[in-house]
Amino acid sequence: MIAITNLSYFLGDRALYDSASLHIKPKQKIGLIGLNGTGKSTLLRMINGEFQPDGGNISKAGDCTIGFLNQDLLSYQSDDSILSVAMQAFERQNILQVQMDKILHDMENNYTDALVDKLAKVQDEFEALDGYTVQSKAEAILEGLGFSTADLHEPLRLFSGGWRMRVMLAKLLLQKPSLLMLDEPTNHLDLPSIQWVEKYVQSYEGAVIVVSHDRAFLDNTVDTTVEVSGGKLNYYAGNYSYYLEEKEQRNDIQRGAYENQQAKIRQTERFIERFKAKATKSKQVQSRVKALDRMDVVDQVIDENAKVHFRFQFTTQPGRHVFQLEDASKAYGEKVILDSTSISMERGDKIALIGANGRGKSTVLRVVAGTENIEGKRRLGHNVSFTFYAQHQLESLNVQHNLIEELKYANPNKTETELRTVLGCFLFSGDDVFKKIKVLSGGEKSRVALAKVLLSQANFLLLDEPTNHLDMQSVNILIQALQQYEGSYIVVSHDRYFVENIANKIWYIEDHQIKEYPGTYQEYEIWIEERGLQSAVSEKAVVSSAPPQKPTSQPTPKSNGKPVSNEDSQKLKKAQKQIEELELTINNLESRKSETETKLADPKIYNDSTALSEINRFYADIKQKLEKSTEDWENLMMEVEELAGK
Repeated sequence: MIAITNLSYFLGDRALYDSASLHIKPKQKIGLIGLNGTGKSTLLRMINGEFQPDGGNISKAGDCTIGFLNQDLLSYQSDDSILSVAMQAFERQNILQVQMDKILHDMENNYTDALVDKLAKVQDEFEALDGYTVQSKAEAILEGLGFSTADLHEPLRLFSGGWRMRVMLAKLLLQKPSLLMLDEPTNHLDLPSIQWVEKYVQSYEGAVIVVSHDRAFLDNTVDTTVEVSGGKLNYYAGNYSYYLEEKEQRNDIQRGAYENQQAKIRQTERFIERFKAKATKSKQVQSRVKALDRMDVVDQVIDENAKVHFRFQFTTQPGRHVFQLEDASKAYGEKVILDSTSISMERGDKIALIGANGRGKSTVLRVVAGTENIEGKRRLGHNVSFTFYAQHQLESLNVQHNLIEELKYANPNKTETELRTVLGCFLFSGDDVFKKIKVLSGGEKSRVALAKVLLSQANFLLLDEPTNHLDMQSVNILIQALQQYEGSYIVVSHDRYFVENIANKIWYIEDHQIKEYPGTYQEYEIWIEERGLQSAVSEKAVVSSAPPQKPTSQPTPKSNGKPVSNEDSQKLKKAQKQIEELELTINNLESRKSETETKLADPKIYNDSTALSEINRFYADIKQKLEKSTEDWENLMMEVEELAGK
């Protein structure tokens, strides 16, 4: 579909790309990865025709169409409603709609056969292009991206840059280009929206290139990983996790080749040095000199995931209780955020506050920090000192300071050597430490601000979206720092990989209450899925008019007249309870399977390939869960029979 051959591109005298090549196939899902500044966004702009390569070429199939979501779209504004902006994707259908409206208006004043024929032709084309369903498709995608039904008719200009970006994403998805290019699509999405986009990309019928620092998103959406490194495009036939494994194997091979070559070079250089003054060895010496000149040098492996060590120092140790809210309420006019909620955290709690945008996560952080007035009580524990990191606080960096001066301001007790070590952990090395804050990029400023937070000697951290604008290497460094941090913290983040690696408790906002799950994010996800399933079963039981029936398939605690031991009795009761739960689960899954089969039997579904793909994947998932639950039920039945027969 698209062939990139011997591509070269220079920024001044620095080569971003040097004879790089890549072939993009139809329906391929590519994750484009690499450190910040390696040229990922530049490559997308070259593919889109905005930038011209300095060498090589990019050839495209004649029928290839491209949709490009980039950060420049954040500034787009319009007085049109967000639904109207999204529906600009249907250019031909919109033209036909205007034509139909005009013909109908003309027919009110001058009804003729010619107008009737013209209307019929326009309506036929409109129907062939699914014109009668385009609005419902646009509404479905916008609501999937987090907009409420009421939002759809509000002017685009009233929404923030992040929400405008979602509208632009919806417009691109509706256009269904042959190649969809997404540059950091998750930066301005909350977790439910990210998961919705994941499902959409998984079933997208065209090719996709994603630039993202969200590891979970890449793992769930791409089948190919392309790494930008050293001016080349390195191809890996798998998702990000596969890339990490394969990259390590390639590094092992390269490391061995490098060491072997270096040993050979040292040996050759010793020979040259020893015999260069002997006339009898001149031919051999010249031969080895030429061999060194002709040698293709193997590059040394650069460890991009180096382990780092932070030495955190607290001026005071906090008491057992770090923070407490009691009967706290917070509202902005009619919008209620919290309603008589109570929550507490103790020393050592490492909490991730997650959920959809608009629930009030950032408000909760400000409440904890004491910068938001509330009804109720807020208590900070004994000897607790906190520091707050948020994106808007990047503006508080002193732009006239260099990096060393800015960190010195955060912790005057640190030596320059110690500050250089910290900056090195955050990828600032050599003369970088003397750069002025004003010349740094957004991502670099984020790293400086995070370094200041970690140097602050606070024993309680509040971090609002700390991974925004960070590349994967920087996220990995932040994870290591927080894992070594001995204090307590609350982090707001939509990055699932990050949350899974730094949190031992999950907070979420539900029904205007802050609620806690006492476990990791992975455990929380499983719990949420099970709770949703149980809720569906409970709802089904409530609406059922039939009286509850005792299970008839389970053996009684006694068999053959023999008593059951206490230990076996406990195992038997536990197994019987699990069987009851599984039977409810199986009934629910069978019901959902039947409903899905009814949908698949409807001929209309086959007119919408996206909906059909989604239903097919849902059906396959239900079947897999049903088979697993049935297998578990059979195993438990056998276990019960064995216990009852003892």
